[in-house]
Amino acid sequence: MSSDEQGERATQGATSESDMKQQGSPIDDNLRVMRAGTVMQKVKVNGWKKERNMMLQQDLSTIRLQSNRFTKSETIYPIQEIEAIREGHQSTALRKVAAEHPAERCFTLAFGGSRKNLDLVASSSREAQIWVCGLKKLMDKYQNQNHQERLDQWIYEMAHKADKDKNGKMTLKEVKSLLKLMNTSVSDEYVEKLFQSSDTSNSGILEEEEFVILYKKLTERQDVHKLFRRFLSKDENIMSPQNFERFLHDEQHETSTSVDIASSLMRRYEPSAAAKAKCSFTVDGFLMYLLSEECRVFDPSMENLCQDMRRPLAHYFISSSHNTYLMEDQLYGPSSTEAYIRALQNGCRCVELDCWDGPDGEPVIYHGYTMTSKILFRDVIKAVNQYAFEASKYPVILSIENHCSLEQQQAMALHMRSILGEKLFTAPLGGKVPTQLPSPEELKGRILLKGKKLGGLEDSAEREEGEVSSEDEAADMDEVKEKGQVKKSNQKLHKDLSDLIIYCKSVHFNGFAQAAERSKCCEMSSFVESKAQKLCSESGKEFVRYNALQLSRIYPAGLRTDSSNYNPQNMWNAGCQIVALNFQTPGREMDLNGGRFRQNGGCGYVLKPTYMHRMESNFHPEDPCSGEAFDPMKLTIKIVSGQQLPKCKGNKKGSIIDPQVTVEVFGVPEDNQEKQTSFIENNGFNPFWNEILEFNVKVPSLAMVRFLVEDYDKHFNNDFIGQYSLPLTALKQGYRHVPLLAKDGNSLAPAFLFVCTTLVKKSSAQPGDQTMQN
Repeated sequence: MSSDEQGERATQGATSESDMKQQGSPIDDNLRVMRAGTVMQKVKVNGWKKERNMMLQQDLSTIRLQSNRFTKSETIYPIQEIEAIREGHQSTALRKVAAEHPAERCFTLAFGGSRKNLDLVASSSREAQIWVCGLKKLMDKYQNQNHQERLDQWIYEMAHKADKDKNGKMTLKEVKSLLKLMNTSVSDEYVEKLFQSSDTSNSGILEEEEFVILYKKLTERQDVHKLFRRFLSKDENIMSPQNFERFLHDEQHETSTSVDIASSLMRRYEPSAAAKAKCSFTVDGFLMYLLSEECRVFDPSMENLCQDMRRPLAHYFISSSHNTYLMEDQLYGPSSTEAYIRALQNGCRCVELDCWDGPDGEPVIYHGYTMTSKILFRDVIKAVNQYAFEASKYPVILSIENHCSLEQQQAMALHMRSILGEKLFTAPLGGKVPTQLPSPEELKGRILLKGKKLGGLEDSAEREEGEVSSEDEAADMDEVKEKGQVKKSNQKLHKDLSDLIIYCKSVHFNGFAQAAERSKCCEMSSFVESKAQKLCSESGKEFVRYNALQLSRIYPAGLRTDSSNYNPQNMWNAGCQIVALNFQTPGREMDLNGGRFRQNGGCGYVLKPTYMHRMESNFHPEDPCSGEAFDPMKLTIKIVSGQQLPKCKGNKKGSIIDPQVTVEVFGVPEDNQEKQTSFIENNGFNPFWNEILEFNVKVPSLAMVRFLVEDYDKHFNNDFIGQYSLPLTALKQGYRHVPLLAKDGNSLAPAFLFVCTTLVKKSSAQPGDQTMQN
């Protein structure tokens, strides 16, 4: 696609009718009905129900929900923010109206982040299908957009907002407004010069063709032009395959390069037919390559399933959630099956169920002794059954906090057996007591239970019930007992529930010596964060060895009533597998968790470094230099530029950000560090830094890197703009784009950073080496 074509697309909008027809997908009757609008019933969990007129915006980018056809009161729902469409009675609100509204008329629009889902009832099953099918078509289109299409869409939306009279033309005043909306502040003199150079007709108004000229000037990447010119042959303005191959080898650090490979890439990304015929790169083709998936900072080969899945479960970090049922805080927040669905769809493989006696013999899930709302245990198991293996085929662990009577424990077991069926794992593989845990591959598609058990796998207890210790893993028992507030007691456990515990038997931790002596791979203990941190510091080597054989679960302190999180990195450093976090709480901790489990196809299992696989490992996270994990490297990151950085939410109208980039490294204590650039005043559209940040990393196999972009404020704390986190082992060298994510983990496309990275072994680095060109 040429620059002219890109500009023309920006004036149309990436999801316009003409654009869809160009893609071979003509506008059908569904979308026409949706644009005309239909009456829906909006339903809330408290029983509230109101009719709303639901209409698709003409450019197919937004849903408008109006209280009636004659009022301006409305709520806007961008199509891009819809994560999933769930048909039938799949939400608590829709289950409550199931008796009066059949499933074929009900559907839920699920959104990411803090935005609440939208539960709707159509007047007929046909109308429901019109909206479900139409929205899915639009969602697919948005999800398949490349970077250029997202940029076109973004600029079109900004231009549409700046075009006050909606006549499709731009005045000088409207161009000034456009630049402010695009998050950049420039002098009136510059804007006038930009406008005049685009106004080829000298009419004082930019027509569509002239806006294309303006678009090209605004989106010109001087940083890329400068890099492109370094690899041109003398007196040429195109790049040859030989020069591009040199760029791939020297700058991108690609291990397998050749002129043939370079030529293949040039044919794939060059938009100009004339240049493609000569097998050469224009600057537009070079930019398209740099914006491709191949040039993301995250190694694309690690985004697919790429690790050995035949190792014992204990050899993997496992994506794990704490208080999974909560949508907000753990004192008053709502409980919802939606929280389980979101966690499972994000690759979480261990979810928590706090089970209590409920009315009518039906156990419920909620945070005990608080005002959080309650949900039925059976509804949660239904949600798990439906969504357990959508994001990953590897095993799901249900961490059971059992506070139920014997009768309701029996009901729990019955619900799990009847709803989960063959997915529920109920007997050891081969009928044998294992000496090591089975692998994720062996347990693919299965659901395991973690909880208390009567006896062990080798026992064949015939009694219907028995007593087990009742320490509550969801409370800080160690801290509470020290204060003398609670005495350890016993709890009755029903055999039906006990029999479902196979490889994850919860036991009280009595020290590493006893655990090593027992050597029971199917026994596991849970540790409150403070206890785990103490063990990491004082007995790090023993903790690593313990975690080579059996699982350990870490959970947040009970005093975190706001559902905040601890730093998971400290627990990963000791090889802890089930490091449970409050998935509903965004922040640095969940950023790191997202980055850790972005690799290996997002399957929720990440293989630990090999030195954590052996029970005789000598690795200590707080003394890494003495072990085999010690592999010192120098990481150099040049922050070149940023593109289309968004404004901070809540900023006053017309404000422009002053972006600053911080790069943080998390790992063993000696590797924790951060460095930052200067701030760029009044420019979020295309800030340019070209600043180098350097880091020395001793244990790269555990290290995480987090790119953080903030709005600098000299008087108060900086405001968050976006971030991206990844394992150091997944970081690609060379000139790369860093896609930015919002607090809730959703994409901020087309916003990104442009960086250049190198990673050099310290043993091979010579004093005074210049690892990057300025």
